[in-house]
Amino acid sequence: MNWLKIDEFDNIAFEKAIVFFDKDAVQKGFDFLTVFSKDKIIYGINTGFGPMAKFLIDYAKQDQLQYNIIRSHSTGAGMALPELHCRAVALARLTSLAQGKSGVNPELLVLLEALLNKNIIPVIYEHGGVGASGDLVQLAHLALACIGEGEVYYNGVISEAKDVFEKENLSPIKIYVREGLGILNGTSGMTGTG
Repeated sequence: MNWLKIDEFDNIAFEKAIVFFDKDAVQKGFDFLTVFSKDKIIYGINTGFGPMAKFLIDYAKQDQLQYNIIRSHSTGAGMALPELHCRAVALARLTSLAQGKSGVNPELLVLLEALLNKNIIPVIYEHGGVGASGDLVQLAHLALACIGEGEVYYNGVISEAKDVFEKENLSPIKIYVREGLGILNGTSGMTGTG
């Protein structure tokens, strides 16, 4: 399994040790969801979110739905969390996604690993207004960086993610099935900060 022991998490978060996860479980989860979601109604894939779940989303607009949830929830306010906290949040989310239960494309893990290994850390703000099922706003800022938008810590300075990705020859993730909801729906903000 792709679980980290506390000392491994500590080494990656504090000492910037290299992080790498086996992508097999993630690929299996992604392949399963891709096939299983065809011709079924599945929350947040082909329906709206929350009270909008009763509305079906046309197939041609399902990828846009995932981008929309990322952008609409990236409403953090207040000060940016310290870089170390943001790094720990990203690592906690990566660890959770590496279990292969979220149905995300393995490319997301590859990007999160690259960001952590290159010490390019998504900027996450301390206050959020939406948190019914976890740390939606905080994780939306993590997701925003993964699609090449928002801000990142780079060489200790807050910079535009787009500019840093170009400089470091990184490509933002492409949404396939549920990468937006997969990143947002969890408690990795509290876990990483804790």
